[in-house]
Amino acid sequence: MSQQRSPITTHILDVARGRPASGVAVHLARRAGDTFEPLASGATDADGRVTDLLAPGSLAAGEYRLDFEVGAYQAALGAPTFYPSVSITFAVEAPDEHYHVPLLLSSYGYSTYRGS
Repeated sequence: MSQQRSPITTHILDVARGRPASGVAVHLARRAGDTFEPLASGATDADGRVTDLLAPGSLAAGEYRLDFEVGAYQAALGAPTFYPSVSITFAVEAPDEHYHVPLLLSSYGYSTYRGS
């Protein structure tokens, strides 16, 4: 039996340290016209994950944005902070699917992809 989960999840891997990034504030918003309306916020757990942003079955098609407040995380490690925040905008075309949006982070770069 599969467990119900948020239709949008994320995690952060600090690739410079080879570890999950815990304690990073993450905000989810959905496009509404020319702006983005906040939907949910959370913080990455010890495994670098946020898995409870939305209630199961609550996703609608549209454009979404995840904002990661990585500057405080980097500063706490004494690491350089070239990117104080990272925003990832993505399209949800099939609301019945799961959208996992990971962030691979280092002091001077980041990458993302659609995960599973």
